[in-house]
Amino acid sequence: MYQSYSRQSQTSATPARVNKLRAQLRDLLLDGFIIPHGDEFQNEYLPASNKRLLWLTGFAGSAGMAIILKNKAAIFIDGRYTLQVTNEVDMKLFEPLQVPQHKPGDWIVKNVKGKSRIGFDPRLMTLKTITKMRELVSRKNPDCLLVPLDENPLDVIWQDRPPAPRTPVSLHPLKYAGQKASAKIASLQKQLVTDKLDACLLTDQASIAWLFNIRGKDVPHTPLALSYAIVHARKKPELIIDPAKLGKVVKEKLAKHLRLFAMSKLRQRLQAVGSRKGRIAIDPTKTSFWFDERLKEHAELEIVHRTDPCTLPKAIKNKPEIEGMRTAHIRDGVAVSRFLCWLETKSAKDIDEISAARKLEEVRNQTGKLRDLSFETISGSGANGAIVHYRVDEQSNKTFTPNSLFLVDSGGQYLDGTTDITRTIAIGKASRTMRRHFTLVLKGHIAIASSRFPSGTRGVDLDGLARMALWKAGLDYDHGTGHGVGAFLGVHEGPQGISKAAMTPFAPGMIVSNEPGFYKTGAYGIRIENLVLVTPAQKPSGGERAMLGFETLTMVPLDRSLIELDLLENGEIIWLNDYHRQVHRLISPHLETDKERKWLKRSTKAL
Repeated sequence: MYQSYSRQSQTSATPARVNKLRAQLRDLLLDGFIIPHGDEFQNEYLPASNKRLLWLTGFAGSAGMAIILKNKAAIFIDGRYTLQVTNEVDMKLFEPLQVPQHKPGDWIVKNVKGKSRIGFDPRLMTLKTITKMRELVSRKNPDCLLVPLDENPLDVIWQDRPPAPRTPVSLHPLKYAGQKASAKIASLQKQLVTDKLDACLLTDQASIAWLFNIRGKDVPHTPLALSYAIVHARKKPELIIDPAKLGKVVKEKLAKHLRLFAMSKLRQRLQAVGSRKGRIAIDPTKTSFWFDERLKEHAELEIVHRTDPCTLPKAIKNKPEIEGMRTAHIRDGVAVSRFLCWLETKSAKDIDEISAARKLEEVRNQTGKLRDLSFETISGSGANGAIVHYRVDEQSNKTFTPNSLFLVDSGGQYLDGTTDITRTIAIGKASRTMRRHFTLVLKGHIAIASSRFPSGTRGVDLDGLARMALWKAGLDYDHGTGHGVGAFLGVHEGPQGISKAAMTPFAPGMIVSNEPGFYKTGAYGIRIENLVLVTPAQKPSGGERAMLGFETLTMVPLDRSLIELDLLENGEIIWLNDYHRQVHRLISPHLETDKERKWLKRSTKAL
């Protein structure tokens, strides 16, 4: 199984661990310390050896930050985790604060007076994050210094810290990648020459995996091989990686277009770059502060801040990647449909959140193509569904109750694509209020799926469409409407998205999620999520501008019993019937039993 249901949080151990950390800070003459959710590679999902925030605070979310002072502490989370943090973290020790309403720098200024030193691990925080925090703090309290540390004091007290991952690297087949690594490298080097750059430093793990067509298993649920890369404009790129991860065949093939160096040579390779006068590009939003410090040790080297050059071409999928994603979504749609058929036959008292998640993983495994889950399945019954990124464990596991809602957000990693789907299911008979809320969310989902927009449109321009029906009812949700998705890479991928902060224009070939929701604390959660592909849209008669639209990739029925038909417009009903017709056409031929085929036919019946 790819998912564990043991409790990750050890909240009972938090007070002792915080006290030990404070003792370390006193020895180092520090007034505080910053602990981000992050590792040396700026990953979202972390190897066990890098889950420092979880180990110290008990918070298991995929984003967050804690600040420990001498006699107070705070933990910063976004809107996805406002309920989860109170369940996992000792509120007597930590003040929970939601970003962006509350900034860590402001909290430091408010709680630290006079001359003071706040430590941080420069490997774990990006240059942009530290620069902005330093500017804010120094502007309001010039005597408060944010100090980079050579050794993380938390690592000193973490006695049973797991070892760093060391999993084998594999080559991503060309039929799925769609372009040879040598061609991608040549294109990037050409861009470097055009931009008058001598090299660029790549620290984003998905960029390295995409550029060199490699995959690994170092990170949970994301096929990454932890490494760094220096791409030179006029000579072979350098891949800096643990050599134990490279088998003989992989090493020989990579050596044809790369120079390979052990991770122990990282500082040496940076010194080699800095020993010559030239210009190197780094992305301050992805590169740790530590790299900036090392490169600045060389006065002759000009450091240029640029967006990671792999970010946009990686986001714009080529034809084989797009076809692979379509195929993966049909396969995944068959598995999820089989799961929903199974769920319908079960009595509420005979099923719980863990058994549902295990069954869903089982049917995905039965495809014979599953490589991993794309994230830990969110399996939330009743009130647990209102916790946006709820992670079920053996302590929180809840048996289903009649006449409730079940929210399941899940995905799979396949060689040909990455999936992410959320369905909200009525367990028994849903109330009128439940159906109303579901239909308002559905209206937002359809608004995004059916939208047509001119070239240059950004996610921030569309986000309101998903919220409009909820807004009219005085409701909303505290997360983005959509995130980019990789092709057998990260389930969360930039730069595209649909949110109040999504500023990258859409381009054909991008894939993004469409997932509006509504969460009634203590009662239920509702989310409807499909992945969509940005495509050129047919120009309407009399139209003057090139338009774009979305092709829905996810192929799984929506729960018709939750729809209040009188709340839908005629065009929305047409969209839903067309979608269900397509689901039936693509999924039905792959179902193996009459029972499953009858369920699908009933579930996709026209409204």
